[in-house]
Amino acid sequence: MAIREPKFTLGLEEEYLLVDSETLLPVPAPDGLMDDCRKEMEDQVSPEFLQCQIEVGTKVCADIAEARADLGSLRERVSVVAAGYGLSPVAVSTHPMAKWHEQVFTQRERYIDLERDLAGVVRRMLICGMHVHVGIEDDDLRIDLMNQFSYFMPHLLALSTSSPFWEGSEMGLKSYRLTVFDNLPRTGMPPVFNSFGEYARAVQLLIDNKLIEDASKIWWDLRPSARFPTVESRICDVAPRLDDAIAIAAMTQSIFRMLFVLRTKNQRWRQYDRFLLGENRWRAQRYGVSGGLIDFGRGELVPYPELLEELIDLVMPEAVVLGCAKELASAREIVERGTGADRQLEVYHKAIEDGADNEEALKEIVRLLISDFLAGV
Repeated sequence: MAIREPKFTLGLEEEYLLVDSETLLPVPAPDGLMDDCRKEMEDQVSPEFLQCQIEVGTKVCADIAEARADLGSLRERVSVVAAGYGLSPVAVSTHPMAKWHEQVFTQRERYIDLERDLAGVVRRMLICGMHVHVGIEDDDLRIDLMNQFSYFMPHLLALSTSSPFWEGSEMGLKSYRLTVFDNLPRTGMPPVFNSFGEYARAVQLLIDNKLIEDASKIWWDLRPSARFPTVESRICDVAPRLDDAIAIAAMTQSIFRMLFVLRTKNQRWRQYDRFLLGENRWRAQRYGVSGGLIDFGRGELVPYPELLEELIDLVMPEAVVLGCAKELASAREIVERGTGADRQLEVYHKAIEDGADNEEALKEIVRLLISDFLAGV
């Protein structure tokens, strides 16, 4: 029986840090800030685990143009509200100099439970990410496409990298956020499931044993959403610039449609062992777009720009149908300009060369991030 083509709707979620406009360090949201945000954005804004974090989410968007307009508006409104409290939001996956043990977690039941259950591991979560939801209404199709999509997650991670610093030190990784996040349970590459029923039974086993309340406590890089009929890509760092976030969303949406079109031709993307996929995940985490990934079909390491060109060519027909061809092609600009991580490193080393000490060079990064937040909005 033929499955109806999914709508491939989009929903984007981003987590931001609130930094003091003078000290440039993260600070807890002052009393009243969240109330003011909700007046402006209603249920599209919420607190996060740490009081210095804030999360926004678009509405269900029919296409990339709608997603861009909504996310841009959310960034702008968060910025306006924060400015009234002497704060600036930044979209970055790790703050270059903040200390995790100086942060305060949000006193909500969900976060209190997390702190109790996960102890010291969750206290280090001074990290932010971007989640891309793609609407796929059929349960079993959602699982089938999710299994195949895992191949492309390192490609998306590489483009998104924005966390090369941790507590004032250059870590040598383009996405240190993922190193921190992987300390949580139920993270990393998702398992392969034969059906939605198999997935649901695995989750229910944990629920029945009171290990988790629901599927939202499963934090794989890619998962069926616990709340919506979507597949949720969670592997990406949050992008400092709106243009980059939209390019990544367009690529995510286009890959899913490409996989669906293969299915209509009785074809599918080959699934590789998590051992091999994990190697590419590590290379993306370590090097971003500068180190290359393994092309498993060719059996060799290929420079990332070459892989990106092949991927754009592969999914461009689907991007045209979805109306996101321009946004997909703009992924090339991320490689040319540098990812969020690359640009932070460039600013840092330039400041050091010009005579700045470590602290001042790190502050230059935060100033860049503040500027980037509304770029292209």
